[in-house]
This record gives sequence, C-alpha cells and structure tokens, in this order.
Amino acid sequence: MQFVESGGGWVQAGGSLRLSCVASALPFGEYAISWFRQAPGKGREGVSCIDMRDGITYYRKSVKGRFIISSDRAKNTVSLQMNSLQPEDTAVYYCAAHRQYSVRANDYDYWGQGTQVTVSS
Repeated sequence: MQFVESGGGWVQAGGSLRLSCVASALPFGEYAISWFRQAPGKGREGVSCIDMRDGITYYRKSVKGRFIISSDRAKNTVSLQMNSLQPEDTAVYYCAAHRQYSVRANDYDYWGQGTQVTVSS
C-alpha cells in the first residue's frame, strides 16, 4: 500500500489546517488508519485513528475537542481537521495503516512520507 499525504504548512497559534491521506493498493476498508506525529528530538506518537471497519474514532487526550478525523471511502482518503493549533502541535505528521487500532507505532505496517506542520506562537 502507498499513502500520499498533503495539507501541512505553517500557521499561527489558534489557526487551522486540514491534512489528507490518500491510500492506494490496499483494501482500505479493512484497516485502521492512524495519524502519528513526530516532533524534533521526540518519539513518534499517535494523534488520532479511525477504524475503517466500524467507523470508531480515537483521539490523543491533548487533541480531543480540537482535531477531527474523517474518511471518504469512495476516495480512499482519511483527513485530519486540526483546529485551535498550538506550538506544541508542531511536528511531522504521518498516516499509517494497521489491521486493527493500536497506539504503538511499531505495530503499523504501512506509512506515508509525512507532512510538516509548524505552529508559531
């Protein structure tokens, strides 16, 4: 499977960005699709996930109420709407796929190339 991510960029604190992840060569509906992020000098952490089999969504505590994950099956796309962005959200954001939901990056089989999100104060 391949992912193509887009939508990253620079924004001031309080602003919004929308990330998109388009998947190909994959039975999209059989996977959990997650967004991870990695800030400089830090490990990769899970941000949000949508299980494509049942639509259940998961969020990291620090983004709950600010970020919204959604999917478009017809377009094989998972999006992450990020609102009220803060400097601590600055990171490279990746989408990834695994057969079931997991918070552990090492469990994921397929990864995108990442897109940079920078939030200035």
